[in-house]
Amino acid sequence: MLFDLIALRRTSVALALFACAVMGSARADDSPPRLGSTMPAGPNGEPGARGGSTPSWPAIADQHRLPRDSTTKQTLELLGRTLHFVATAGSICVLNDKGEPQADIAYTSYQLDGTDRATRPVTFLFNGGPGSSSAWLQFGGAGPWRLPIDAETVTPSASPEVKPNAETWLDFTDLVFIDPVSTGYSRFVATGEDVRKRFYSVDGDASSIALVIRRWLEKHERLSSPKYIAGESYGGIRGPKVVRNLHQQGVGVKGLILVSPLFDYRVAGTSLLQYVATLPSYVAVAREAKGEGRGLVTRADLSDVEAYARGEFLADLVKGQADREATNNLADKVAALTGIDQAVSRRLAGRFGVGEFRRELDRKSGKVTGGYDASARGLDPYPDSDRHRFGDPSGDAVAVPLASAAVDVLTRKLNWRPDGSYELLNRGVSPAWNFGNGSPPESLSELRQILATDPKMNVLVGHGLFDLVTPYFGSKMALDQLPPFASAVDRVKLVAYSGGHMFYSRDASRQAFRAEVEAMMR
Repeated sequence: MLFDLIALRRTSVALALFACAVMGSARADDSPPRLGSTMPAGPNGEPGARGGSTPSWPAIADQHRLPRDSTTKQTLELLGRTLHFVATAGSICVLNDKGEPQADIAYTSYQLDGTDRATRPVTFLFNGGPGSSSAWLQFGGAGPWRLPIDAETVTPSASPEVKPNAETWLDFTDLVFIDPVSTGYSRFVATGEDVRKRFYSVDGDASSIALVIRRWLEKHERLSSPKYIAGESYGGIRGPKVVRNLHQQGVGVKGLILVSPLFDYRVAGTSLLQYVATLPSYVAVAREAKGEGRGLVTRADLSDVEAYARGEFLADLVKGQADREATNNLADKVAALTGIDQAVSRRLAGRFGVGEFRRELDRKSGKVTGGYDASARGLDPYPDSDRHRFGDPSGDAVAVPLASAAVDVLTRKLNWRPDGSYELLNRGVSPAWNFGNGSPPESLSELRQILATDPKMNVLVGHGLFDLVTPYFGSKMALDQLPPFASAVDRVKLVAYSGGHMFYSRDASRQAFRAEVEAMMR
């Protein structure tokens, strides 16, 4: 999930691309946090000693600690194979440069039995937000157990019982799912605004996650293993920065896997490129709606729209609304491509924001589309309102059973029982996040650096065709600006599938993406 886009679209600097709700943005320190060390939680959650001595922690710390790690043996019965693995639910304590605990970062790891750990890949996965736990990737696509979260069929009352996941990545890589602070059961240990400011920032967040990854590798003696980083949504900002941080700490990474990512907030607010980025997805949704059944539209079917979007469409946009002929041509073409009423398109000058498109595509039926998956439909609770007053039918229903499933797996299957509430989606994080003090965040700079530093490193980017929050064509435009060395022998590969932001919720798309990930690692 990508709450940063929601938060920033309506701030004074109008940074965000697409929005579903109103959130604010708070400023934080200019400098990233100095998080000098990490330590695993010891028995009963107390930190271990550093340098042979026990430091003195703030008295408040013990009231917030997570319980000791829980390690269990697990067996997964799948069609044609049985996986035996060790599951660990636990946490790693992040310290400041004085050796004082700042936050307990929760993780869930799965390591296959009977493998050579020196050559066995290990993949670290996180979602986005900021403010989202890793449950989406863990129980939607890559983990050993899966919960059906298809946007078109899931409801809040759906059973939270997970099933064995035939498409788990555990066959070819060990998995470590990380919940950034304030998500899942991860929590601050220290108190005060300064601590939150340090973690709630673009650079501080990446620094803390890189430290947790490094410490996990040290703790489990996996520094020699091939290492991969996988991030979803805001993970497109976080992922390259984490890899860059790891490189600076002496930890190499073989590959970066990004799911429905955002790379650059500069395509935002008043930028004309936002309309170019979304148009192919709008048309994909319209064409999918005209077909019978699902999965009929492929990216190849959108080649004409992509060519139009970056060609004549962009040229007419640049001419501006003062050029009535160009504006009417643009508006009429968009109406023809999407099926939206021509008069509406002309009124909006062919410039459909995500909110307008979601409402106007099927307005005659009183329905709105999803934002995370625009192929999903829901009733508009205020169809006669002149304002957009609807939620997201592709995201709202999914969160309820997913949160219950995450808690059930951690407590019942993995025998780890922290106190407090599990935060699947912490909506308080994004308003407090420092997105750059007026400078829109982007990760293309880090992506260039890590690709140039390691000519053997590969990047796989996966998108859903019906995702309006982080449209695939936005990534296409961003990646096309990389130097030629990035495109050599598919070093940076973009794939797009039927589905939305969580395209892996669809069987065929999940299977196809898993095959791409496995090929990358093999």
